[in-house]
Amino acid sequence: MRRFPLLLYRIQRWRWSLSHPLTVGVRLLPIQGETILLVRHTYQNHWYIPGGGVRKRETLEEALRREAQEELGATLGDLELFGVYTNFYEGKSDHVIVFLCTAFSLTGQTDREIERFTHFPLDQLPVDLSPGTRRRVVEYLAGDFPNFGVW
Repeated sequence: MRRFPLLLYRIQRWRWSLSHPLTVGVRLLPIQGETILLVRHTYQNHWYIPGGGVRKRETLEEALRREAQEELGATLGDLELFGVYTNFYEGKSDHVIVFLCTAFSLTGQTDREIERFTHFPLDQLPVDLSPGTRRRVVEYLAGDFPNFGVW
């Protein structure tokens, strides 16, 4: 089951290397108490904060709420702008807007791209946390937001 999403992801990265598209994405920094909710995708080997792409004619907030519902079965409370970042890693000009949410509920229903999700204590993050996610957590713990820069 894990091979098919990985193959699609690799094909998409190849397409991006040829076309260098401009993309906009949203990510959620889901903090409850002293824990953060992280997701593990079926096609990548790290833990990430949840999120995804913004569709045409969709606001940033609509996109984030949709992605949270699709990936986690989450209903989000109030959102706070955390930061705006740029990522050129995968051959595209990707702009990522991160929102902080401290009030959310989960049904636990995930879509096909999420292998699993887990709450981690902020002081016991997994070793295989993605570098961008690690930087966002460090910024959060330092109270250093809203922020902007490289993903």
